[in-house]
Amino acid sequence: MKIIKDRFDGFKRFLLLTVISLFLGFNIYFWNAYQLVGNAMPMPLGYGVAVVLSGSMEPELSVNDLVFIHQEDNYEVGDVVIYQSGDELIIHRIININKEAGIVETKGDANNASDNPIFYDDIKGKMIGCIPWIGHIVQFLHMPIGILIVLLLAFVLLERSYRYEYIKDNKELERIKKEICYLRAEKNDDKN
Repeated sequence: MKIIKDRFDGFKRFLLLTVISLFLGFNIYFWNAYQLVGNAMPMPLGYGVAVVLSGSMEPELSVNDLVFIHQEDNYEVGDVVIYQSGDELIIHRIININKEAGIVETKGDANNASDNPIFYDDIKGKMIGCIPWIGHIVQFLHMPIGILIVLLLAFVLLERSYRYEYIKDNKELERIKKEICYLRAEKNDDKN
């Protein structure tokens, strides 16, 4: 049973280190994509996530909803798509497509007027899912204080795990030392 528990503790540490490494790796990747290339939403493997920052798509999408995006080959009228305009990401519904000119017209569901036309190739992807209100957490985790808190929490959890193992090993060592002393005393009693 002890072996299983030890392996489970090791697995928990491995899992924690993996999650923290992925968290830091993705943060560095997204920061580099934005700072070096100006890409507000990189899409590794054709998938991306974004946080809704305005109410222009109410009632379907609210502020701080987390939206999942997939890069498609074709888009149709009615699709909710995301595109980059300057440094901002805009998620609106396609209301018209002029395939010959390669122009797409979009509009927020809550807006009265359509957006300026964009090129078809400017569309980053189509919304494939949404988790309401989780954007608060995602935005917090992208802030320096959020990253610092995650790193401190990981350090505390790892330190606690190693300290627990150290205490457990010391107790086992003390038990073995007592057993050795007991056996020596028993051996000395047998000699006398």
